[in-house]
Amino acid sequence: MDLVARIFEYIGVGVLCAGLLWSVVVAAGAWRREGGTAAYQKVRATFGGVLLLGLEILVAADLIRTVAVAPTLENVAVLGVIVLIRTFLSFSLQIEIEGRVPWKRSAGRTDVRL
Repeated sequence: MDLVARIFEYIGVGVLCAGLLWSVVVAAGAWRREGGTAAYQKVRATFGGVLLLGLEILVAADLIRTVAVAPTLENVAVLGVIVLIRTFLSFSLQIEIEGRVPWKRSAGRTDVRL
């Protein structure tokens, strides 16, 4: 299971690296079409979404490692702190991307802005 957790970590890092590159490509296209302000907004929204996905994958790796590999009380406490920090970061990123708290979303809205 340690190998599985390590694979999840590599996937999380890969998502972050590939997402950064993709965000730069999206921003470059927006820069050419719409100018600097639009490019800045696109790179923030695109990379913010990538950060959220990367954080979720890294949390999954920590969960696998703690629960399946070394389920000691100390490791569970450390995992709890890590999950709290990452949850706070995810929540903050979501507010930055959408410009509002999650519970203020429109009820019928299901699309994702990029």
